[in-house]
Amino acid sequence: MAARLTLEGVNLQFGGVHVLEDVGFDVAPGTILGLVGPNGAGKTSLFNCISGHYRPSSGSIRIDGAEVLGKAPAKLIRHGLARTFQHPALQLTASVLDNVVLGATARLPGDPLSWALHLPFTARAERAARAEARALLEEQGLGWAADLPADELSHGLHKAIELCRAQMLHPSLLLLDEPAAGLPHGEIEQLIATVRRLRDEKDMTVVVVEHNMGLISALTDHVVVLDHGRKLMEGTAAQAQADPRVIEAYLGAPDAAA
Repeated sequence: MAARLTLEGVNLQFGGVHVLEDVGFDVAPGTILGLVGPNGAGKTSLFNCISGHYRPSSGSIRIDGAEVLGKAPAKLIRHGLARTFQHPALQLTASVLDNVVLGATARLPGDPLSWALHLPFTARAERAARAEARALLEEQGLGWAADLPADELSHGLHKAIELCRAQMLHPSLLLLDEPAAGLPHGEIEQLIATVRRLRDEKDMTVVVVEHNMGLISALTDHVVVLDHGRKLMEGTAAQAQADPRVIEAYLGAPDAAA
């Protein structure tokens, strides 16, 4: 089976600093891959390369066999990619429902201004998007909050809203950047269940950057460990936690193993 995501020889430099060096791995369709490593290992930089926010110095990034290296984030939507961020960028004075609907604007006719002005050609698409967004909020157990301003909800619920918004793009490849950061234990368990459901019911392939090794162990099929911008090892979470190289890399970053 062809890989959903393939990285080969990805290098990233800022000036004379090598942020990523010769990083490569495959992510099979329908799997959940964890990208882990100590602080400063290059995880978020690699995410930024995959999602088009950084352009690698060299290498190849392919989604379903199509080269996407250097493509802008908006172009990557056409390749089925969606991403969440460690710090959700919501419009806090807008309703929860409106924040989720915004996720659809990149794939539907018109632009955000056309939608804001409720131009006739956007009306049908907007109605469908609002119905879909409300259904996603119901799936997430957030139907009760749909019409509330986003700033009335907690940080954990902001992350859930952003995950709903990412689903509005109908992605086949979903990148999650530290989705458990700041969440209490009960919400982490709910997050694990949600991501598994997206994989199992919506056929999404998921790549997750996370420091919480408990979540990584419970959630992922496979992990890639980075250290100082290079791939240290790949395998299962259990193999990573038992690998002396990984243990040594984490010695200087005890929070990364929490």
